[in-house]
Amino acid sequence: MGEIMDSRKDDPWITSVGIDIGTSTTKMIISRLRLARTSGSLSLPRYDIVERELLYASPIYSTPLKNADEVDAERIGELLVADYARAEVQPNELKSGAVIITGETANKANARQIVHLLAERSGDFVVATAGADLEGLLAGKGAGAERRSMQIRGAVANIDIGGGTANTAVFHRGKLAGTVTFHIGGRLIQVNNLGTITAISDSLRPWLEGKGYKLKAGQTVSYEQLQQICTAMCRDMLHMLCHSMDGSLEGTASRLLLGHPLGDVPAIEEWMISGGIGKLMTQPKPTTMDQIAIHGDIGPLLAHALQDWMDIAALQMIQAEETVRATVIGAGMQSTEISGATVHLDASLLPIRNMPVMKIDLTEDVVERPELLERAVVQVMRISSSLYEREEAINASVAFALPALKHWSYASLQNISTLIVEGYRRFFPASGVIIVICVNDVAKALGQSIARRCGDWPKVICIDQIRVEHGDYIDLGEPIGGIMIPVVVKTLAFHGGNRR
Repeated sequence: MGEIMDSRKDDPWITSVGIDIGTSTTKMIISRLRLARTSGSLSLPRYDIVERELLYASPIYSTPLKNADEVDAERIGELLVADYARAEVQPNELKSGAVIITGETANKANARQIVHLLAERSGDFVVATAGADLEGLLAGKGAGAERRSMQIRGAVANIDIGGGTANTAVFHRGKLAGTVTFHIGGRLIQVNNLGTITAISDSLRPWLEGKGYKLKAGQTVSYEQLQQICTAMCRDMLHMLCHSMDGSLEGTASRLLLGHPLGDVPAIEEWMISGGIGKLMTQPKPTTMDQIAIHGDIGPLLAHALQDWMDIAALQMIQAEETVRATVIGAGMQSTEISGATVHLDASLLPIRNMPVMKIDLTEDVVERPELLERAVVQVMRISSSLYEREEAINASVAFALPALKHWSYASLQNISTLIVEGYRRFFPASGVIIVICVNDVAKALGQSIARRCGDWPKVICIDQIRVEHGDYIDLGEPIGGIMIPVVVKTLAFHGGNRR
């Protein structure tokens, strides 16, 4: 299937995969993405993904674990091999997509190794991703919150709740306005039908203790106790979401936060709930311990506690387009962007995975003043070399991003070309490739200018129409149709301080 030509159109199609390894469940989708020129004949060529077609959705598997600390990579690999066979797709036909490890699973000792291994076994350009912010973004796209935000005046918030985390993304007029993640999920407290607690996640313990709940494995609890806990979790989360702009954070409630608070976002007009908890909200409310523990955890009770509190808070809820598959739909169908207006590259260098990005913050005034421009470029390169010189996987190389400016003059492009080449040779002498990412359509001119200064080495890749920020990672796929480059911008952030 790989690169498919539609008989009705000359637009190319690419085959994409999404794989989500979550706290409770693992699933995979395969889709086709149609690429088309969206600019006029008199403008620089601009390409976008204009159509997405779902080809295959796997069953929802329980995430296989070797033990409490390790993911069972071999078992996941076996499941994916079977799914590829059922979908009649070979891994070498996949040209885009992502493997994302989410929730509590990102805490596992072998999380990083597993997600990269699976990505490498899943095609020429399938990328490894992790991180709560990215998970929230992809789930919000997959659930339809991004699209819905373009249809209403206010913002749309999607809360994707699975087994280990609640990832919230707020969209306004089609743009991401903010993300926040909470230690809230159905598997954080595991319980059997007798009311005996079989496991409690360490991530929830600080909040439980702050609330006065002294729970431990082996203890028997009542329906009422679990209901109180679920109600308190949902109340604290919604309080932080609804009062994000007034700085109101109760001390104990803030222990549910994983990372940063939400910050200032536009007024939220509508709310969506996706993930496993979103699906459970559509099912009857559990009234007995047997019904609570049907999955061996508090998921069913948590789902209806959230529904109750959203009703109490009079929040306008709308149905998510996807619930339990929202993240994997986002990873497989919404994670790819296209660069191609004026790229400069050597196709033999592609694909490139997991290249860290550093942004050179510039203004029109700085760009037109050579001494200020030199200072800005050298400072970022010096910082980058100190951050990444020990990262063997990237061969001491970094992609540098330029901001969107109203105008790049010929002189400013020449000056920054010289500074980039000198900076690479000074701070990244072992790097075999210079990568520059532009927002403006100047990549061809800039890339050629850099290449003239480099000679035969290092090689140069310069792409445009892509927005990135400090700390992002970028993956570049093989050219499609000779001019379009599939790009995935992502965060590789593993929990527990294991952050790249």
